[in-house]
Amino acid sequence: MTEPKTLYEKIWDAHVVDQRDDGTALVYIDRHLVHEVTSPQAFEGLRKAGRKVRRPDLTLAVPDHNLPTTARLDAKGDKIPIADPQSAAQLEALEANAPAFGIKYIGASDINQGIVHVIGPEQGFTLPGTTLVCGDSHTAAHGALGALAFGIGTSEVEHVLATQTLQLTRSKSMEIRVDGLLGPGISPKDLILHIIGVLGTAGGTGHVIEYRGDVFEQMSIEGRLTVSNMSIEAGARAGLIAPDDKTFAYLKDRPMSPKGADWDAAVDHWKTLRTDDDAVFDKSVTINAADVAPTVTWGTSPEDVVAVNGIVPAPASFPDPSKQDAAQKSLDYMGLAAGQAMRDVAVENIFIGSCTNS
Repeated sequence: MTEPKTLYEKIWDAHVVDQRDDGTALVYIDRHLVHEVTSPQAFEGLRKAGRKVRRPDLTLAVPDHNLPTTARLDAKGDKIPIADPQSAAQLEALEANAPAFGIKYIGASDINQGIVHVIGPEQGFTLPGTTLVCGDSHTAAHGALGALAFGIGTSEVEHVLATQTLQLTRSKSMEIRVDGLLGPGISPKDLILHIIGVLGTAGGTGHVIEYRGDVFEQMSIEGRLTVSNMSIEAGARAGLIAPDDKTFAYLKDRPMSPKGADWDAAVDHWKTLRTDDDAVFDKSVTINAADVAPTVTWGTSPEDVVAVNGIVPAPASFPDPSKQDAAQKSLDYMGLAAGQAMRDVAVENIFIGSCTNS
């Protein structure tokens, strides 16, 4: 009889190439997303070492961080120059490096260009049960589709390009279960801010979170992307949501999704990617959906949250002296006062956008 496993354990065990005595493991990476900020040095390292990209077919490049939100082509269809020299240099480097190393490149003016964590799911490049990395901290977003996804640094970008593997230490597993019904107007962003408020920004440190329960099963893929994306704000390595019929419907017929018999075989496998009934998490947190209100932050950390109809907390209400000091500094910076009703705070600026959902 096989030992029951969590979803994270199933994906991890399927990708271990070599387990070392020191607790580290060499792990195979199925998908690698590349953008212009963390890749120039990595490609240069490959050139100096005379190496090729190990699996260009499993790598996808897109410029996103340094592109303006204004027009990129003039009336004649020519590129509008990037004003910032460093941004221009990084964009030009990716445009040259990707084809030079045989990597599929979605150009700046391509209809499919977008935020790196949006184009992965849109193109069907992100798939359930895969390991996926990118040189960007919010790579956890792809966990919404059941991929074990996390951000890596520039040296690790080079290592994945060269070997399609990473040396990693297995994380602990954490269950965040939210059952019941969310109230009217409560968004996935409200929910994940509430969760971070419960956990704290270090509550998920050393763990991979799996989000489970009625609320996540009913949530749209876009909502799941928002939740998974914010996992790192709770200190977690990654965030996972088990793939289901919504996942399969979202991925079907995407440009890079499996087709025909391969699709059928993939779905059969993806249906096994669920935490076993008797599996044990290292840590479990249960939240009642009815307790989640529209949520805003009063401070400068994602854990500084309060219901929109709540009040700004007093620094003295925190037991930790360092947190008291941090809270006072946050209030001074934000221009808020302890005891102030959040509903009385005037809205001065509105930013529309998200790292994940653009």
